[in-house]
Amino acid sequence: MEKLQPIWGMLVGFWKRRHLTQILLLLLLVVVLVTIAYFGWLASRANVDQLKQGLSQPTVIYDKDGEVASNVATNRTKGISINEVPKYVPNAVVAIEDERFYEHGGFDIKGIARALFGNIFAGRVTAGGSTLTQQLAKNALLSPERTYKRKAEELFLAVKIEKVYTKDEILQMYLNQVYFGGGAWGISNAAKKYFNKDINDVTISEAAMMAGLLHSPNYLNPYNNYDLAMKRRNVVLTKMKEQGMITADQYNTAKKEKIKLHDGGGSNIERNYPYYVDAVLNEAISKYGLTQDEILTRGYRIYTEMDQNLQAGLEKVYSKNYLFPSGMGGKMVQSGSVLMDPSSGGVRALVGGRGEHVFRGFNRATQLQAQPGSSIKPLAVYTPALENGYKYSSVLEDKPTTIGNYTPENFSKTFQGEVPMYKALEESLNVPAVWLLHEIGLNKGLDSLKRFGIPVEKEDENLAIALGGMSKGVSPLQMANAFTAFANGGVREDSHLITKIVGPTGNVIAEREEKTTKVTSKTVANEMTSMLLNVVETGTGRKAHIQGVQIAGKTGSTQLPFSGVNGTKDQWMVGYTPNLVGAIWLGYDQTDRQHYLPSASSSNVVPIFKEIMRESIRHLPNESFEVTSINAQLAGEAATKKSIDDQAKAIGQELNNNAKKIGSTIKEHAPELKSGLKKALYTIGEGINALIDKAKVLGQ
Repeated sequence: MEKLQPIWGMLVGFWKRRHLTQILLLLLLVVVLVTIAYFGWLASRANVDQLKQGLSQPTVIYDKDGEVASNVATNRTKGISINEVPKYVPNAVVAIEDERFYEHGGFDIKGIARALFGNIFAGRVTAGGSTLTQQLAKNALLSPERTYKRKAEELFLAVKIEKVYTKDEILQMYLNQVYFGGGAWGISNAAKKYFNKDINDVTISEAAMMAGLLHSPNYLNPYNNYDLAMKRRNVVLTKMKEQGMITADQYNTAKKEKIKLHDGGGSNIERNYPYYVDAVLNEAISKYGLTQDEILTRGYRIYTEMDQNLQAGLEKVYSKNYLFPSGMGGKMVQSGSVLMDPSSGGVRALVGGRGEHVFRGFNRATQLQAQPGSSIKPLAVYTPALENGYKYSSVLEDKPTTIGNYTPENFSKTFQGEVPMYKALEESLNVPAVWLLHEIGLNKGLDSLKRFGIPVEKEDENLAIALGGMSKGVSPLQMANAFTAFANGGVREDSHLITKIVGPTGNVIAEREEKTTKVTSKTVANEMTSMLLNVVETGTGRKAHIQGVQIAGKTGSTQLPFSGVNGTKDQWMVGYTPNLVGAIWLGYDQTDRQHYLPSASSSNVVPIFKEIMRESIRHLPNESFEVTSINAQLAGEAATKKSIDDQAKAIGQELNNNAKKIGSTIKEHAPELKSGLKKALYTIGEGINALIDKAKVLGQ
């Protein structure tokens, strides 16, 4: 120890000479000041002046043109006026949640210190020590995560809120948007939910019970845990008596009261286009990290890709029960469909089911997982085949085939020996598709599916994938997005409903980032379109043909999981025009011997798809593909039709080149005016003749 004394003395001397204590304290002070400045800057960005108005507004869903499509309204948006309710109603909340509410300036040092030491001893964030103002800031403006960063943001925002609003205004906003469990947002709805009373008619005991629920709304829900809710009520009543909010007599009377529950309904959620709006909420939650409570209570503005004409038209088709097969065994045949813009991946319309709709219930347009059957063939087989040198006229084998342990069969149980590729696709023959995937290599088919955005599990990596054999399956949303690549020159934009979310104070909460995938070449996409046009003209999708409209598409169906019955489990059709892609699934949620589609192949779903497209194209310009069908090409029509834009570009380019030639000729021969003029005129004449010849060729 004595040997260390000189070293210790040297260290102490060095520390003092260098003033390290002062330097460390200065650095610590700088860190504290920078931290305060940072969180102060964050708080300054929030426009809390608009908070009161924003919280009283419903969340609004806008369509692609910025027009209001739907409000997502709960009746909590009406709320209470704090001056018009019995004083003991807000007092009960103040007593249990923030007894120093009328004394602090937004945060309570005692409460924060108590929570801080509790968290330190627990080794994690378990308590917040938040005031009502901080809770309002968190519920209205921040994420629900429990971190010290979020806690600091909450504190600074609370201070700013206190500077803008009075205590009664803050308490009123809090009471109108906080969650009381049982689907009730706001204290007025809680009174309806638990007592079927107007808020002005609740007793002190009932007010205390509602205030007590805020600690853990779901756990203390009196319909599930009545005794715990009553025990918590007594805690609130004790707090109210201690703080002089009620007298001893009122306390005794309230504590003796036996509360009778009567469910009066609580909050209602009203919206137009329910399946689309629910899908928007699901995307906001899963993709952008919002919570359902936030969306229903904060008055967000959510901008989407919806086309209200297409959405209303799709819902109109689904309202026509005669289009759908009759149900079996007392259950309704279900369906889900999506309409998508191929150039952006934006979902223009969707319907996720038939019959009664439940708020954020199962959405078959976006959440379904069903085997796609033959509708997957263009993605898994024919696109990679074209990429590897096959042509529409390439001959494929259609003979009894066994590859390993797998023996595919055609739906008709017959074989043609050999068949051109376009015919195999047009007639949806199974054996040639499996044979072709085996020839080009399974991995190329799997890679193609990945580019199309179709999820493939490890157990799906076999030749059955050529016919849609998948362990989990796909949704209409995924299939529609995959087929957009054919209509969009081989490029796929990620599917999405939301473009932007704006918070109650006007700040942008989230904004979509574009994600583009090069699936295949434009040439291959056009060749696939030519073959898929045949499917709708003369193939399995011919009942979807609409005179004067080019529709390319593919049908699909899956076999029943049991024998001895003729019918199908799932039926699909995915099709597209140059500016719209549609996908529809038809089937039962649970297929068994009493619930299945009695028709063969895709005969039920194709007429419904036709009606969807017929209803939709009325609202869109009638555009043509750059290519014609294989049928048209074989009949002697041009294999491709250059678009008007391409023709204009070609003529414009030639005109520009000739103009340059003319300019250079005039400049070169300007000194020799006479002879130069003759040459210039000759060059102009040649240029005009060239343009005339070009126009003749295009005309032919």
